[in-house]
Amino acid sequence: MLDGAFRGPVDRAVRPIGRALRRTGLSPDHLTVVGLVVAALAAVAVAAGRLVIGLILVIAAALPDLFDGALAKASGTSSQRGAFFDSTVDRITDAMLLGGIAWYLADVDSPRAALLPFAVSSVASVISYQRAKAESLGLDAKGGLMERAERIVLLCIGLLLEAVGLSGSLTVILWGMLLLISITAVQRFVKVWRQAEVAPVVQARIDLRRERRAERRESRSERLGARRTVVQRRSGHERRR
Repeated sequence: MLDGAFRGPVDRAVRPIGRALRRTGLSPDHLTVVGLVVAALAAVAVAAGRLVIGLILVIAAALPDLFDGALAKASGTSSQRGAFFDSTVDRITDAMLLGGIAWYLADVDSPRAALLPFAVSSVASVISYQRAKAESLGLDAKGGLMERAERIVLLCIGLLLEAVGLSGSLTVILWGMLLLISITAVQRFVKVWRQAEVAPVVQARIDLRRERRAERRESRSERLGARRTVVQRRSGHERRR
């Protein structure tokens, strides 16, 4: 939701940063790796109960993920490999952060509370899978109430409230997140399901157009072949004369 609403303004805002980073010689993959390392440190800090440090590191880990796209555009190095690498690291980062929160909740609350972050991670993986599978089928599964940007924002809010002494606020945030990402999973399923209903019809039309083009090409080839045969025969008659 935030990604669709603010993508344009954010891209324009970070464009100068991308041009500045290009002069440093860094690549988008370097920024992605830096974000992964910082996220790992954030997970360790949260697991150890250092929530303020963990919050700062979570925000710091989000910045490279924000700037790597701008750097790729500024340097002209956007590629499928980079997009795949970035997406994979995002999944690893999310898993580490939620694992750190699970460790923290098991320590300060109960082992059962630690299951909540894993539930959030599981449903979030379903959302990611829906988008990946839909795109592999030529369909669109973007959007929904709770995408990755919203999850990071809510995690930061939960860590901040927990850090200032509002005990249990992180658990409440996680319950709300679980509800919202479950709704998002249903939204994406319905969106792809509706697209898939008309997809066979569209594909049939595409196939029909391809067949007609192939028939026209074959017909033109046959006419050209016939003309060449006639020309060759005439040439042969003239030589005999």
